Amino acid sequence: MMRVRVALVTLATCVGTLATSSGSGQSLPVLVGAGDIASCESQGDEATARLLDGLPGTVFTVGDNVYEYGTHQEFMNCYHPTWGRHRTRTRPAVGNHEYLTSGAAAYFTYFGAVAGHPKRGYYSYDLEDWHIVVLNSNCWAIGGCHAESPQVEWLRADLHAHRVLCTAAFWHHPRFSSGLHGGTVELTPIWRALYVAGADLVVTAHDHHYERFAPQDQAGRLDRRRGLRQFVVGTGGRSHYPIVKTAANSEVRDSGTYGVLKLTLAASSYTWEFVPVSGKTFTDSGTSACH
Repeated sequence: MMRVRVALVTLATCVGTLATSSGSGQSLPVLVGAGDIASCESQGDEATARLLDGLPGTVFTVGDNVYEYGTHQEFMNCYHPTWGRHRTRTRPAVGNHEYLTSGAAAYFTYFGAVAGHPKRGYYSYDLEDWHIVVLNSNCWAIGGCHAESPQVEWLRADLHAHRVLCTAAFWHHPRFSSGLHGGTVELTPIWRALYVAGADLVVTAHDHHYERFAPQDQAGRLDRRRGLRQFVVGTGGRSHYPIVKTAANSEVRDSGTYGVLKLTLAASSYTWEFVPVSGKTFTDSGTSACH
């Protein structure tokens, strides 16, 4: 039986995108979020939503925003009372569960224009010095992810038009993962386009665990000079998946903690911090320069 939640009113929905103070006294932009989030059969998303209540910044999602089928009823009953109270500051990405409703129609209706064109589901925006790309890793739904596909051609053009020092990309299926689903080779052309353009950071989900990789090229080889660092953050609250086989260049893994990834974006670097839900102690943090 579906459990219907009651929405809570919180001042956090009015928090802007700036949070962490820099050495100059000015604030730096913050991105905070996760994927594999809401279910009326789990209380994990309620716990991660409480984290968001106290964390200012732009909220990101990296797919499977609501379970099981991404219906309008599930968005309103299961997602909206928790992460939905931060909808006005959310930049979402679409997952595979949303497409269990034809065309992911309820997802695009719920988030509106901010989610991109309903036939595509990919878009980009700027957050101060950073360029942010949000992609659709459901390749079958948008004409593929091969090098000549509409999305990859759009991505190359978008990156060419935004030649900034620091670029991050967000989508659902991980290119590399030590988890139950493992890596998605089909996404190699996307990784290659980002790598060639000198992008810095990729955030994904799909496997329900947390994982941080060392910078890698499109073939999964260690490349600390210009490789992309990928995070798997399927820790939004739905459930936990085990670590199955440690992938090459995986630096940190945890399969038992719900939480959110906080990214503080400086003009030429970024700092990451995994923030666990109350009662959990696992965390991960660090800083890296942009290419």
